[in-house]
Amino acid sequence: MGRALNVATVLEGSVRKAGPRVRISVQLVKVSDGYHLWSETYDRTMDDIFAVQDDIARSVVKELRTTLLGQESDSNASGEARAEVAMAAKGRSSDAEAHRLYLQGLHMLDAFSREETAKGISYLKQAVTRDPGFALAWTQLSYAYSRQAGFGWAPLEEAWKLAWEASERALALEPDLAEAHLQMAWMQSANGWDWRAARSAMARARELAPGSTAVLREAGGLARVLGRLEESVALYQQLVEQDPLSARSYHELGVSLFAVKRHTEAEAAFRRALDLAPQRVLAHLYLTLVLLAQGRGDEAMAEAAREPLEPFRLYSLAIACHATGRKLDSDAALRELTEKFGDDCAFQIADAHAERGEADAAFEWLDRAYALRDPGCSSVLARFHSLRHDPRWESFLRKMGLAE
Repeated sequence: MGRALNVATVLEGSVRKAGPRVRISVQLVKVSDGYHLWSETYDRTMDDIFAVQDDIARSVVKELRTTLLGQESDSNASGEARAEVAMAAKGRSSDAEAHRLYLQGLHMLDAFSREETAKGISYLKQAVTRDPGFALAWTQLSYAYSRQAGFGWAPLEEAWKLAWEASERALALEPDLAEAHLQMAWMQSANGWDWRAARSAMARARELAPGSTAVLREAGGLARVLGRLEESVALYQQLVEQDPLSARSYHELGVSLFAVKRHTEAEAAFRRALDLAPQRVLAHLYLTLVLLAQGRGDEAMAEAAREPLEPFRLYSLAIACHATGRKLDSDAALRELTEKFGDDCAFQIADAHAERGEADAAFEWLDRAYALRDPGCSSVLARFHSLRHDPRWESFLRKMGLAE
């Protein structure tokens, strides 16, 4: 495990419950030889599980500071540990059942499918109904609604409205919650197209949680949206070093590497993402684009057919078939994409037309995507290379506020 994570020490823990009592064992293990640097066992009752959790967390933080950093275990260290744990607990519920529902919601969202996202929303709605002050649950609810909007899994206007309401509720409840500022940065980027507000929210999230993998990931995404592609690559490289078993991290790194035409590295990143999560959506789509850029048409066709989400599979096939000389098949895939998903995938339809060399149709669909507030529009600077010399390109960027 330590080698997979590329770390020198691993913190392990176990929980045993018997009636109202719980025993929690924690040990810090040296990866190179398995030596136990420190271990402790805590016996507590379940009367207030959150107080127990905080108490043990403070003890573990103090021990880690002493063992790993050589700090003295004094009152200052205790105060710092208490402050760190309090920051980590921001936005949490004090209701055990609401917390359980929240965790079930997160588990469903991890599956990244239409059905599981809907189930995740159901659990999160139950959590905030039980505890309306549960800021973390409101944040995740906003994320889930925005995912539904982004993938066309719910009526666009309604889903975005619910996402904004949940995001604003989370920030009102807990103004210093890093996760809430992070979600607001995403909302301002994907739907609000207010780049100044997005940068401000991201800066606040990074200030509150500088070591968070979620913050690093979204910071890389915002840099890519704003056309700072090399910065985006650097942030994602830092992310995979910190979180080397995350399929999403490798996928995002691959997207940015592809945007700067580092195709061999991008291919490796997408294949690693699929190794970690074989059913991951969009990875086959991007592998298709990467392989086409390398002139590997037959392999690209195979990857396009493997994309699990139908609209993105059709999008992949429309591009791959055109690139490999299968014009009629490309026409058929693009026609089906347009007929079935015209309101949900206007941005992808525009991109497919651009890849086919059809500039007029590409700009027509870009304008439609803009009118629909398609979240794909925020990614325009990472695509559409064939349109860059068309005078309509600068006009569209100005409309999006991205010309600078």
